[in-house]
Amino acid sequence: MTSFLFKFVFRLLSGLPLRWLHGLGGLLGRFIFALSKQYAQRTEENLRLANLVADKTQYAELLNKTIAEAGKSITELPWVWTRPLVDICATVQSCEGWQHVEAAQASGRGIIFLTPHWGSFEVFGLYVGQRMPMTNLYRAPKQTWLESIMCNGRQRGLAKLATADVSGVRILYKALKRGEAIGLLPDQVPGNGEGEWVNFFNRPAYTMTLSGRLAQSSGAAVLLAYAERLPQGRGYTIRIEPLQLDFTLSAPLQINRALERVIATAPAQYLWSYNRYKAPQGVAPPASD
Repeated sequence: MTSFLFKFVFRLLSGLPLRWLHGLGGLLGRFIFALSKQYAQRTEENLRLANLVADKTQYAELLNKTIAEAGKSITELPWVWTRPLVDICATVQSCEGWQHVEAAQASGRGIIFLTPHWGSFEVFGLYVGQRMPMTNLYRAPKQTWLESIMCNGRQRGLAKLATADVSGVRILYKALKRGEAIGLLPDQVPGNGEGEWVNFFNRPAYTMTLSGRLAQSSGAAVLLAYAERLPQGRGYTIRIEPLQLDFTLSAPLQINRALERVIATAPAQYLWSYNRYKAPQGVAPPASD
């Protein structure tokens, strides 16, 4: 019954204009925040401890925007996952930094796109996937019936998916060796043995080492990429910039520093409700100072 109702609402929402969906998203975000105590507490705590604003007034304003943006990230999914690629790409008002992609292609190198839980990473994946082969690492949702909807929405054009396991990593490595692109969510909490504790907004966060290992072993270009959500449903702005990693230092720490800089430009669009600071099963918590 739950899956049937979800699919019905999903199809219904997919026919609405993006501007309407973002308006509904603002309302949905506030509804979820009021309904779920755990969700609200995590959002407030993560945002407050990030120390991105100077006083309580600014924090209250930022929290209010964050709640609305989180709702938009939900209500835009039916539109992003079902509309024709040409419609989705038409909402990208500008793409800054595509020359870095072309430079990597000209050199014959693979490309590692690092896209955080910020703005619309779904739009970015589809935008690139209609221009060049791109394999994105994904983790299956807990609801099995949702996986087919998600995979069908993401695997379009030249975009493909690889599961977040050993076989999936092999697929990513082979794609890089062919000079293709891959996409990773660098702020997704990895499993036991797949990360290290490094600071993220002044707090220890178990951070994946896969990005750095793939870059070092393949010689691929590392590009930080994201799609900023524009106000009033006007679409998105994509930005791409190179990230030079020093492999004599901690790659996860360098990546987190780059993510902090990007997120700080529009912090309300980051998914602060994500349980970023959890210790995965089997992982010892970070050592206290």
